[in-house]
Amino acid sequence: MTQKRGKKIQYNKNKKRSTTLANKKAAQKSSIKAKRQAKRLKKKRSISMILLRWGFILGIWGIVFISGALLWFAHDLPDITRSATFEHRPSIILLASDGTEFARYGESKGQNIRIEDIPPYLTQAVISTEDRRFYSHPGIDILGIARAMVVNITHRRFVQGGSTITQQLAKNLFLSHERKLTRKIREAMLAIWLERELTKNEILSAYMNRVYLGSGTYGFEAAAQLYFGKSAKNVTLREAAVLAGLLKAPSKYSPHNNPELAIKRSNLVLNSMVEAGYIEKSDIQNEGIVMSLPNKQNNDRRTARYFADWLINELDKVVGSPDIDMVVHTTLDLSVHHKAEQALTNTIDNTDEMQFVSQGAVLVMQPDGAITTMIGGYSYNQSQFNRSTQSRRPPGSAFKPIVYLTALERSWNQDSEILDAPITEGQYRPKNFANKYYGSVSLKTALAKSMNTATVRLCNEVGIGHVMRTAYDLGVSSDLQRNLSLCLGSSGISMLEIANVYTNFANGGYNIAPYGITSVHTPNGRLLYQRKAPNRYIRTIDHSALKALSHMLREVVETGTGRAAAQNFPVYGKTGTSQDYRDAWFAGYSKEATAIIWLGNDDNSPMRHITGGGLPARIFAKVIAAAHNSNAPITYPSKQHDNNNDNIADNSFSNLLGKLLSAGKTIAPDKKNIKGDYSNLNE
Repeated sequence: MTQKRGKKIQYNKNKKRSTTLANKKAAQKSSIKAKRQAKRLKKKRSISMILLRWGFILGIWGIVFISGALLWFAHDLPDITRSATFEHRPSIILLASDGTEFARYGESKGQNIRIEDIPPYLTQAVISTEDRRFYSHPGIDILGIARAMVVNITHRRFVQGGSTITQQLAKNLFLSHERKLTRKIREAMLAIWLERELTKNEILSAYMNRVYLGSGTYGFEAAAQLYFGKSAKNVTLREAAVLAGLLKAPSKYSPHNNPELAIKRSNLVLNSMVEAGYIEKSDIQNEGIVMSLPNKQNNDRRTARYFADWLINELDKVVGSPDIDMVVHTTLDLSVHHKAEQALTNTIDNTDEMQFVSQGAVLVMQPDGAITTMIGGYSYNQSQFNRSTQSRRPPGSAFKPIVYLTALERSWNQDSEILDAPITEGQYRPKNFANKYYGSVSLKTALAKSMNTATVRLCNEVGIGHVMRTAYDLGVSSDLQRNLSLCLGSSGISMLEIANVYTNFANGGYNIAPYGITSVHTPNGRLLYQRKAPNRYIRTIDHSALKALSHMLREVVETGTGRAAAQNFPVYGKTGTSQDYRDAWFAGYSKEATAIIWLGNDDNSPMRHITGGGLPARIFAKVIAAAHNSNAPITYPSKQHDNNNDNIADNSFSNLLGKLLSAGKTIAPDKKNIKGDYSNLNE
C-alpha cells in the first residue's frame, strides 16, 4: 500500500512538472508571437508614415506643378476681357464676279435672341441633350466628364464628349478646334471665367446665337427661319426638338436633307426632356410627329450654296480664321450658273421616271483654273453633299483621252491604226457596245466612236504605268487602280479632277490649280488677300500631241458619240458611261471654258440606258453656250486660234509666258467620216 501510494505521489509530481513545463513553453511561444506581431505592426506603421510623408511631399509638389501649369496656361490665354464679343460671329459676304451678293454666312442671317424671349421648351430641349447640369455646374461638369470617359472606354472609341455648354461657348469664342490637351485645359479655364463674368442665361443666349445648325446657318433664329419659315420665338415643341437635334450632326439630321432622320432624332430629344423632367409623355403625344416645312423649291432655285460652302473651306487656306467681318470676291458667273442650274434641274425633272435619274452635277472652269459655276447636286436643301468635289465616281470613257494623249506623246499619231476586235487573251476581256467591232481603225476614229477594245489594246501598248503618270501630271490626285480597266475609266475620280484634266487640254497644255477666290476685304475696304497669277505655268502636254488630241476630241463632237453637244463654234469633248449605266458624263471645252456634266444616283444604282452622249451632252450644249456668250473676263491673255479655226488655241498662254509655243509638227485633220450611227457605242 505504501509502495502504491508513493508511486501515485511521484506520478502527480511528474504530472505537475509536465504541466508547468508546458505552461512555460506556451507562455514563451505567446511572448515570441506577441513580439513578432508588435514588430510587424511597428514596421507597417513605419511604412505608412513613410508613404504618408512622401504622399504629402508629392501632393505639395503636385499642387505646385498644377498651379504653375495653370498659371502658364492662364498667361497664354487670349485677353478675353477685351477681345470677347459674346453674341457676334464674323459675317462673310460672298460676291459674284459682277459684284452681286450671292451668299452670306454668320450672324447677319438671323437676329440675336434672348432666352427670355423664346419658348421655355426650346432652351430645355438644348439643355436636356447638351448639358443637363448646366444650371448647377461651375462651367465644367466632373460627373459628365467621368460618364463620357466610361462610355468611351466601354465602346473603345470616342462616343461622347464631356464638354459643357459653357465650354463649347468658350471654344467658339476664343479657341481653335484642334484636339489637343492644352486646348482642353484652356477651354476649361475660360469656361470657369465665363461663369464668373456672365449669368447662366447670358451664356446660354450667346451659345444659341452662335452655334452652327447646318445649311450655312448660325444660331437658332436663322435655323428656324430657314427650316420652318418662322422665328425661333414661334416654334412648336416638335420644331424645337428638331432644332436641338441638329446640334449632334447638322447635315445628317437636317429636316430638308432627311426628314425621317430629323424626326427620329427629335424623338430622342423629346425623350431626354421627359427624363430631365421638363415635359410629360402626354406632351409628346399631343405634339405628334407632323412638321410643316416651307416650300423647298423656292429655297433651292437660283442659289450657289454648293459653291459657297466650297469657298468657305478654301477661305481658311488664304486668310485663316480672323475674327473680323469679311467680303469675299469670287469667280462665280451668275449668268452661267443660273442657266446651268436650270438645264440640270429641268433635265432631271423631265426625265422619264423609268430611267431612274435622281442626281446630277455641273462644273465650269476657265482656262486658268477659275471656277465660274459649281452645282454639286439637284437640290442643296435636300442634300448638302457636293458631288462636284466630294464624290469620286468612275468617269467611263471620259478618261480615254488620257490614254490617247499618252500614245500621242510616244510616237503615235491620230492616223496610227489600232485593232478593234474581241479580246481573247488575258483575264480582262471587255466588249464593245452591242458586240460591234470594226477591225483596224485609226486612233482618231477609235476615240471618236469610243471603241473599248481598241482603247484597251492601245493602253496595253503604251503601258498602264505611263497612262497613270499622264493622269497624275494632268491634275488627277485620286488613287488609280493599276490595271487595264483603268483605261476605260473604272477608277473613281472627282469632277474637279476631270475639270483639271480637260482644262489642261483647253489652255494649251499648262498645269493649273482650281480657284474661286480673287480677293478678300474687310467691309471698310482693307485688303486681306489678293490672288496673284503664278509667275510661271508648267507645261504638262507636248504641244504637237495636244494639237492632235484637239482634232480628235473635235471629231468626237462632230461625228462621234458627242454629237448632241455640237455648237456653231468649235467644241471639243468626250462622252463617258460607267458600267451598267451607273454614271453618265460629258467632259468638254471651248476656247472660253471647260464644262463637266455628271448624272447618276447617290446609292450607285443603275440608270436605264442613260449614256454620256444623251442627256449629259445636251446639258453640256446649254452650259457651254452660256459660258461662250458670258461677259465674265477670260483671264488667260491670248484668244488666238489657228486660221482654220479648227482646233483650240495652242498658244493661249504665250503672252503670259513670253515665248512662242508653236514647236512641233502640226498634224493635218482627217476629214474622212465613217458610215453608220455610233452615237450609242458603249462609252
